[in-house]
Amino acid sequence: MFKHSLTAFGGPQMHFVRMHKLFVEKERYISEKELLEINAFVQLLPGASSTQLLTLIGYKRGGVVLAIITLALWMLPACFLMGLLSFIVLYLDRANVSYIFRFVQPMAVGFLAFSAFKSFKISIKNQATFCIMLGATLITYLIQSPWVFPSLIIAGSIVSNFSDKRIPDFEEKSKPVNWYNLWLFAIIFLVAGLFSEYARLHNLPLRKPISLFENFYRFGSIVFGGGSVLITMMFEQYVIRAKTPYMSSSDFLTGAGMVQAFPGPIFSIASFVGGMVLKDMGPQFQLLGCVIGSIGIFLPSLLLVLFFYPIWNTLKKHVVVFRAMEGINAVVVGIMAAATILLFMSIPSRYDLLNLFAVLVTFLLLQLTRTPSPIIVLAFLLMGWFL
Repeated sequence: MFKHSLTAFGGPQMHFVRMHKLFVEKERYISEKELLEINAFVQLLPGASSTQLLTLIGYKRGGVVLAIITLALWMLPACFLMGLLSFIVLYLDRANVSYIFRFVQPMAVGFLAFSAFKSFKISIKNQATFCIMLGATLITYLIQSPWVFPSLIIAGSIVSNFSDKRIPDFEEKSKPVNWYNLWLFAIIFLVAGLFSEYARLHNLPLRKPISLFENFYRFGSIVFGGGSVLITMMFEQYVIRAKTPYMSSSDFLTGAGMVQAFPGPIFSIASFVGGMVLKDMGPQFQLLGCVIGSIGIFLPSLLLVLFFYPIWNTLKKHVVVFRAMEGINAVVVGIMAAATILLFMSIPSRYDLLNLFAVLVTFLLLQLTRTPSPIIVLAFLLMGWFL
């Protein structure tokens, strides 16, 4: 698992290919049929899908303890690198050499545009899903509220349930349900929200770290669609909709671009954002922000996957679940499309020919070639250095 965490580049799709090669073909920890089934299952849950898939491989091999160890080995290297980047960005800003990241920002828009395009091809299959996607795009772009994302997801799942789509019957037996994980998930969600509001109303000295955990735990609880959608949520929360932005759009886009160059989960950007949010409180709190971001974003994924997997054989028989997923996936595509536009609009000198070139070339390289993500990132870092 640790070897995989150091060599898994390229996002969830490439992660899955490496998992198949390492855990199915080489080590035979899990069968191909099992891998495909749990991969389909995790797509139904909010959170980091590749992380949840790896967690379940550990769970099937050795129960809850091995699942937690597997998660830790997967997330720690990437979170360490992204947390370190939050310090490096500040140092480069002070040293006035941050120009090396000049093209990383439009490159990040190119990555997100590619993710939106791929998701569109997979999820938008009829007129109804196209309309849901279009509505989600417009609402996300026009309405500035933290309730937009969960509201759109709920609305999309309701609208898509008016279809007549059916699923086949399954004969697998259900497994006993352990409600502990769901209760723990709900209690943490509720307590974090109440405590965050209390800290804000009473202006507690540690209100920023408390609110940071609540925000990240909430993100990890409701985000469908992977790291690209998470990047959207964080950008809206901490750059666009904050009364006083916690970081500049250029710094955020630098993190969103560099996470593509590191191995491991895209969700590790939470470590970078957490450090940047608390940077004004000093280096100790900046480090604390990295830790809070990492724990807050991955904890919901762990609790949800360990609760729902034992009841998967029962859950997948309910047609309402599959109907809802069609609408949720369409909403996710709409959110990603709006995020691409918002991120592009936040780039200084966005209509500069070189910036447009960076966006277009990144998209075309991902779409038409098999160029690894770290190579693309390195190329644009060199462009920033020399140009």
